[in-house]
Amino acid sequence: MLLFQKCDVYAPEPLGIKDVLMAGGKILAVEDEIAAPAGLPVTVVPCGGLKMIPGLVDCHVHIAGAGGEGGPSTRTPELHLGSLIRGGITSVIGCLGTDGLTRNVESVLMKAKGFREEGISAWILTGAYQVPPPTLLGDVGRDVSLIEEVIGVGEIAISDHRTSFPTIEELIRLAEHARVGAMLGGKAGIVNLHMGDAQDPFHPVYEAVRRSELKPTQFLPTHCNRNDYIFEDAKEYGKEGFIDITTSSYPFFPEYEIKPSKTIGLLTDAGVPVEHVTFSSDGGGSLPHFDEEGNLVKLVSGAPRSLFDEMIAAVAEEGVALETALMVATSNPAGIFKLPGKGRLGEGQDGDAVLLREDLTIAHVVARGEWMIRDGEQVAKGRFEP
Repeated sequence: MLLFQKCDVYAPEPLGIKDVLMAGGKILAVEDEIAAPAGLPVTVVPCGGLKMIPGLVDCHVHIAGAGGEGGPSTRTPELHLGSLIRGGITSVIGCLGTDGLTRNVESVLMKAKGFREEGISAWILTGAYQVPPPTLLGDVGRDVSLIEEVIGVGEIAISDHRTSFPTIEELIRLAEHARVGAMLGGKAGIVNLHMGDAQDPFHPVYEAVRRSELKPTQFLPTHCNRNDYIFEDAKEYGKEGFIDITTSSYPFFPEYEIKPSKTIGLLTDAGVPVEHVTFSSDGGGSLPHFDEEGNLVKLVSGAPRSLFDEMIAAVAEEGVALETALMVATSNPAGIFKLPGKGRLGEGQDGDAVLLREDLTIAHVVARGEWMIRDGEQVAKGRFEP
């Protein structure tokens, strides 16, 4: 049982100075003052000068590794627990990427199960870049409806030289199966779309919506800050659908990328509801750059920590209100993916919280009511973490 006293709570909306009581992995109360329950073992944590925010929800992470665009040696490794919790991430959604050929959904699923055992919350998307996508049970709808950890599909590549160029009908069928599977399984069934560098990148999504009964909110296009023209198109698409901003690719490609911290203000100024915007790290993913002949000239790997850094940079450098910046990495992804108990602080929510010092650096991280980071030191480690 943990009792945090006198926190400046952002839920993500500001609640003021509160006490927060956690037990059994849940938040039991958020009140002006909470007395320590008599006769029970309680750890009292004085929090004067600290802000409590929800644990971050990273909705696009290559938890079991990715890459391979430059050959076998460019395959990125699995992530370890510390790479997530040091960035305040207490919930993660894993996915495959380019390599749905030599990697498989099973490995992503088992990695998510491992993270759950290590203390954080984890789900996955079934599929990969390719269509037809690799699955566990032979169909994306069956995966979503029958497997607890599977909550959507992706990342499916469109508008990119690595896509399998699905037809509009194939894209519709994929999204419809995901939707029906989600209805049966009580999930969101979002289709996460890898957006490439092709011109008019949202055209396949618009056509899929136009030719079907699907809504733009069935899809979550990611990498929407990868260049100036996709970002301009995202300003329009985001008025009706969801858009995801990738945080780890900056500053590796500053000549192309829109800095993530700047996108919140630019999008809201363009009329995009902030509730339609998510940040994700693309952690563990490879970030390749190809020349005009299609040759790989540069490759780095994304860092989960970038999610926290760019969210805080939006506040510290761009003047975005903290409660607004928090939404894109907490309540928005939790709401879009229908993650119960996640993305918010309040009675009955999961005990996932990050406590920030006055300079907005991380002091403590708690996941499901258990210490992950305490006084700036990592106290929880994955089984094979160095």
